[in-house]
Amino acid sequence: MQVDSYTANGLVFDVTDAGPADGEVIVLLHGYPETRASWDGVIPRLTDAGYRVLAPDQRGYSPGARPGGRRAYRLEHLVGDVVALADAAAADRIHVVGHDWGGAVAWGMAAWQPERLHTMTSLATPHGRAMMRSMVTSSQALHSWYMLFFQLPRLPEMGITGPGRRLFRRTLRRSGLPDASIDRYLSVLTQPGAATGALNWYRALPFLRPSEMPPVEVPVLYVYGTGDFALGRKAAELTGRYVKGPYRFEVLEGVSHWLPEEAPDRVAALVIEQARAHGAGAGRSGAGPAG
Repeated sequence: MQVDSYTANGLVFDVTDAGPADGEVIVLLHGYPETRASWDGVIPRLTDAGYRVLAPDQRGYSPGARPGGRRAYRLEHLVGDVVALADAAAADRIHVVGHDWGGAVAWGMAAWQPERLHTMTSLATPHGRAMMRSMVTSSQALHSWYMLFFQLPRLPEMGITGPGRRLFRRTLRRSGLPDASIDRYLSVLTQPGAATGALNWYRALPFLRPSEMPPVEVPVLYVYGTGDFALGRKAAELTGRYVKGPYRFEVLEGVSHWLPEEAPDRVAALVIEQARAHGAGAGRSGAGPAG
């Protein structure tokens, strides 16, 4: 059944539901400071290929899903939101695709809910254990300084909605994010409670224990852009160590952190190839290459 919103643990999430109702389901999870609009260039190609696509505004971003307190943004709760979305769409198994923080949720789904997945795709975000290892074996800690800054109370919010907004816009623009996307995302983050909700994803990091996550055995596609300002190459190269199932690592030369916005056609083609290789219809005649 088609949905435009769904409820999980008393929270109401807005969601784009596109494509044939009987198609295999692909769930697209945005990152920070994005919204589901980050997938606008990707969705039409996926639906043209016959897939049903669900793209929610996640916890903190949907107006009806902005709980207070950082504990409400622990990874297990974010994964639970995706499971609830699959249930609302009557989808026993899904393909999950995440970018940035959405990639972290996708890794959590693959580790803790593998029976609900056909495949998992992460754009930019390495496996959590690879990320932690890269912190002490590369310059990743320098790239990730902002994660510590986001732990502060109130001050980071002022950087989004207050005096620091102009600097925030300039930083996003320099990182490769188009102005039109910046405008759309800030229109959401300036809503009551949205900036704090988005930042609480980072503030919940102290509760994350990547070392406790089991090996990932579902088919994984990991896509990394060499122009990524936030995530270094070391963590990307280490990620394969923590995947026990089929693993595909794709490097997009010269593409920035903002993979869905900057390279939607290439992202969509890779996702379609992955879904066709490992979905319910894998091996059937007529399943040709991505168009």
